Parts: sequence; C-alpha cells; structure tokens
Amino acid sequence: MATDPVCGMDIDEKDAAATAEYDGQTYYFCAEGCKETFTLTPEDYV
Repeated sequence: MATDPVCGMDIDEKDAAATAEYDGQTYYFCAEGCKETFTLTPEDYV
C-alpha cells in the first residue's frame, strides 16, 4: 500500500488512478486531480 501524498488516502499501487516520478521515487494517487496538484509543487508534498 502507498499513501497519496496530496490527500492522504491509502492506495493499492496496482489500482492507483495515476502515478508520478519525483526525485527518483514513484508516487501513487487516488485521482488525476491529486497528481496534477502534486506536479505543480511536489516539494510541498514530499
């Protein structure tokens, strides 16, 4: 399990709605909206 860094929701990696790479790490998201928020300012969420 992973935690969506934007909303805090627990996500099963294989069922994630979206993923993003930042600083060599993969982040998993419950929805595209959370991914979009993350990619604007990833340093706020890591």
